[in-house]
Amino acid sequence: MGDSQKRLGQFFTPPEVARTLVRWVVRSPQQRLLDPACGDGEFLVCHRRAVGIDVDGNHAVTARARAPATLVHEGDFFLWAAGTSERFDAVAGNPPFIRYQAFSGRTRERALAEAARLGARFNGLCSSWAPFLVVAAGLLRPGGGMAFVVPAEIGHATYSRPLLESLCRRFGRVHVIAFRDKLFPELSEDCWLLHCAGSGGQTDEILLSPLEQFAALDEPPPGPRRVSLASWRAAGARLRKFLLPEGALALYDELARLPSVRRFSQVGRAGIGYVTGANDFFHVRPSEAQFWRLPQEVLRVSVRKAEQLPENCVDGAAVRGWLANDEPVLLLNLAGVDPLPRTVQEYLDSDGGHRARQTYKCRSRRPWYVVPDVKTPDAFLSYMSGLSPTLVSNPARCACTNSLHAVQLSPGSNVEHLQRAWRTPLCQLSCELEGHPLGGGVLKLEPGEVAKVCLPYDGPALGSTDFRTIAEALTNARRWRHYIPQESSPALACLGPEEGRHARLGYRPRAK
Repeated sequence: MGDSQKRLGQFFTPPEVARTLVRWVVRSPQQRLLDPACGDGEFLVCHRRAVGIDVDGNHAVTARARAPATLVHEGDFFLWAAGTSERFDAVAGNPPFIRYQAFSGRTRERALAEAARLGARFNGLCSSWAPFLVVAAGLLRPGGGMAFVVPAEIGHATYSRPLLESLCRRFGRVHVIAFRDKLFPELSEDCWLLHCAGSGGQTDEILLSPLEQFAALDEPPPGPRRVSLASWRAAGARLRKFLLPEGALALYDELARLPSVRRFSQVGRAGIGYVTGANDFFHVRPSEAQFWRLPQEVLRVSVRKAEQLPENCVDGAAVRGWLANDEPVLLLNLAGVDPLPRTVQEYLDSDGGHRARQTYKCRSRRPWYVVPDVKTPDAFLSYMSGLSPTLVSNPARCACTNSLHAVQLSPGSNVEHLQRAWRTPLCQLSCELEGHPLGGGVLKLEPGEVAKVCLPYDGPALGSTDFRTIAEALTNARRWRHYIPQESSPALACLGPEEGRHARLGYRPRAK
């Protein structure tokens, strides 16, 4: 994939997917079809009475050559949509997926303004594909339909809420089709399908079809799960939660409401660690500290990344091991140090110091060499993980970078109790439902997501059937983000009958 293709968020659609989506929305040869980001024309070749728009001139030329009976415009879709009086019977396509960091400038302003005019107000973290769908829906005639490839972010991103709310106000049927197997195997990003029918109507539910893999169908898959907007909103506007079987989700919701189950925000807070702007300069090895004769009082032992963490706690033994291995774990912490020791000034004036002070973060703060927000957390929490996030206590009183979450406990909370609750399958399932997949099997937990995680402090009394339901739901959730746990995982360990095994997971089996 070329740099231009990545910058424009272009991932071309397999022909069988394009043909399927066009069949879902085009009912007769006379109907007019719009593809708002036509790329090389894969959707246009499926229907002669089609109009395509693409910002890339080379792709527009290719689309015209592949579909000579269609009309292809080169330019910004949002600018074209704001000025056109044309209306269509159907819309189908694969909108560009440009993350908010690169989705900027006049194009972004036009996109968000057009979406807002149509009733969908997106936040500053919105990616490009969401306003594409809203604006495209505004170009449909009454009774029309649209079908799109969409990122699986529609199941959890914050901006999926205004998108789906808007679509439910505009269509009589809104249907999301999710696939466990990747629609684009070469991409880390999961993609699903969206079908909306009955433009001009409205609905109070979202239809959801969780499927193993894509199959070409003449109609959207039958027998979808009906998710009311009320239950979707109560679930934090996260459609991904409803990928779980109904019984498992009902049990999870029942357990989450128990008095003994607390949310993380009730016992503590997870925030990001400090940002140096030049990690390799501000973190030194013991041998480097000795070479520069840096005073011990300006150095703090710090955890730089999750891979550095022991299994349960950062204690004196862990710190001694890092120092003995001459690892770069000593943070140059100059907050409140005035005047600067001569040897520190010499280090700041070194070649590395001159390079560091030119970085964005260092240029933006005064003085450049004082790293802000250096905290001493009660525990560390990994925010990107494979099998499960790691919660590690901090009796050694180390600091941490923003590669980890710094956990501060509320008064009266106990870190050992928190760790016991964290290891339970119920809490691990809650991490899956409140966190979100990042691609490649990785689970990510933002601070706001950590706050909602359920913690069974006093061990809800569960029978073996409920144990199995929660454990299987956890395995299922991990499979949806493409992480397959090993047989030794806590999710499967809780299936055994031994009471001690249950106890290790923080549960009390209910008496039979």
